[in-house]
Amino acid sequence: MPLLAAEKATVTPLFSNVADSVTIPAEIYGQFAEHLGTCIYGGLWVGENSPIPNTSGYRNDVLNALKELKVPVMRWPGGCFADEYHWTDGIGPKENRPVMVNTNWGGTVEDNSFGTHEFFNLCELIGCEPYLSGNVGSGTVEELAKWVEYITAENGPMADQRKKNGREKPWKLKYLGVGNESWGCGGSFTPEAYANEYRRYQTYCRNFNGNRLYKIASGASDYDYNWTDVLMKNAGRHMNGLSLHYYTVKGWNGSKGAATKFDNDDYYWTLGKCLEIEDVINNHDSIMDKYDPAGHVALIVDEWGTWWDEEPGTISGHLYQQNTMRDAMVAALSLNVFHRHTDRV
Repeated sequence: MPLLAAEKATVTPLFSNVADSVTIPAEIYGQFAEHLGTCIYGGLWVGENSPIPNTSGYRNDVLNALKELKVPVMRWPGGCFADEYHWTDGIGPKENRPVMVNTNWGGTVEDNSFGTHEFFNLCELIGCEPYLSGNVGSGTVEELAKWVEYITAENGPMADQRKKNGREKPWKLKYLGVGNESWGCGGSFTPEAYANEYRRYQTYCRNFNGNRLYKIASGASDYDYNWTDVLMKNAGRHMNGLSLHYYTVKGWNGSKGAATKFDNDDYYWTLGKCLEIEDVINNHDSIMDKYDPAGHVALIVDEWGTWWDEEPGTISGHLYQQNTMRDAMVAALSLNVFHRHTDRV
């Protein structure tokens, strides 16, 4: 049976003096914008000619909500989508941009009207740091290198192209992800092969005109400690951060469970699974300490949270799900864990 509204629960906050000496990085509260469902098209972006109230194509209600949240950093374009995204398709006059099939998320046909300019301008509008996910899986070293140059260079052929497309001054780019989930949807690499690719890709991502890139390697999923060991051993000195993905999910091959229909056992299982992230962080952290005892390489937990079955009757592959207080508890507990690990996270 689901939890009844009449049932009462008591929450007792526990305080520790440790909090007095810890600085919580704002980036822990960062956001993730992937081309998935209506996150981008219809969500962030409706276009300048939409009847939905907008500012330069951005939905006013979403824009104002993001400003109110004071989002510190936003990651784009994915997720799995990043490793099939070719940035040159998303620049220039919108009527000339080619369409693409989003093969990761529902086979949706997208018109590329939301691209580099639209993302970086959005970050400026809401005052957040952009976090760019580069295409390693289906891209090339040259492609990623030129994207960085297009965004950050003051002069040169890529800068000239950007200026022709309406942006005179370069943007600032701090966070650069070199691939995403490279063990899976981002190319199905072995850790040894990805470590070599990471070293090669990051070499050609240059710092232009005082812009300093914070380079993030595609890290492990959940309990894959060997991935972290190999990456730190073979490429640790070439990175500023190593990502980690951890979802509170029962399994990937069958039903993940309904978002709104659950009993007490489901509820408590979810909270228990969520709290396992602390053991996962501790184990990855101890491996990183072997190769980086001074803590120069950060653990970037850039995908986490609950994941349920799609709601019946919604578009297949768009992963539409509702949220309940159960999801809010997972968010609160996860963030509390991150706060305790700010020396590495």
